[in-house]
Amino acid sequence: MSDPLIRAAALATHLDDPRWRLIDCRFDLTDPAAGRRAYAQAHLPGARYADLDTDLSSPITAGSGRHPLPDPAVFAARMAAWGIADETEVVVYDHGNALFASRLWWLLRARGHRRVRVLDGGLQAWVAAGLPLTDAPPVAVAPVAVETRPFVGWLSSADVERALADDAIRLVDARAADRFAGQNETLDPVAGHVPGAVNHPLAANLAADGSFLPADELRRRWRATLEGRAPTDLVTMCGSGVTACHSLLALERAGLTGGRLYAGSWSEWIRDPSRPVARG
Repeated sequence: MSDPLIRAAALATHLDDPRWRLIDCRFDLTDPAAGRRAYAQAHLPGARYADLDTDLSSPITAGSGRHPLPDPAVFAARMAAWGIADETEVVVYDHGNALFASRLWWLLRARGHRRVRVLDGGLQAWVAAGLPLTDAPPVAVAPVAVETRPFVGWLSSADVERALADDAIRLVDARAADRFAGQNETLDPVAGHVPGAVNHPLAANLAADGSFLPADELRRRWRATLEGRAPTDLVTMCGSGVTACHSLLALERAGLTGGRLYAGSWSEWIRDPSRPVARG
C-alpha cells in the first residue's frame, strides 16, 4: 500500500507538472477567514485555496453538526473548477499538522479519487526545507469534466446509535482528552462524549514537529486503541467530522484500512437532547 503522505522535497520536484494540483486547506475554527488571509499572503506556488466552511462542507442545518459533508454535486463542481480529473495527482496541505488537509484528503478518497496525498508537516515543513512561497494567484485552468459521485465510508448519527447498541463498531473520538472528558469545551454547547466511545487524540498521531509518526509506531498505537477489534470495525469521530479524518489518514499510513467516518460527530450527536452523554 502506498503512503498517503508526501514529503516537501518530493513535492518540490513536481511544482511545474501540469498533471498535479496543490490545494491549500489552512483554516482556523475561531477565525474562519484566517486561512484565506494567510493564503493571500503566501502559499505554495500554484496552490489553490479550499475553505473548510464553503468548499469542504455544506451549510449547517437544524439537525446537522458544525461541518456537514458537502453535497456531492457541489463538490464535483468544485473539483472541476480546480482542474481535478480522475487522473490528476492532488497534494493537499495546511499549516502543519494536517488537521484540515485530512478533510479534503478523505473527501476525495471517499468519492473514489485515489491520487491524493497530504504534505507531511504542511507549509511549516515546506518553509523549514527552504522551499519557495508566493503570493501570486495560480494560473487559471480550464474546468474539467467531473462525475458526481456519492461519498462512501461514513455513518449517520442513527447508524452510530444502532451500531453501538449491537456492539458492531469501535467508536474512537479524536478530540483532545480534556474535551473528550467534558472539560474545557469551547466549541460546542454540550460537553462530554458519546457513551461507549474511546479517546485517541489527534496529537497521538504526530511527532513534535507536526509530521506524522512512522507507520510502525502508528500501527502500534492504533492497535492498542482497537483492543483486538478489526480496523473495519473502527468508526472515527471528533467535534464535527473534520479531525476524525486525521485519524483515518493515520490509519491509512499505518496500513490499518477500512475504518469509517461518523460524519456529524459530537456536534450532531448533541442536536438530539434524548441522546445520552458521558463525561470523565
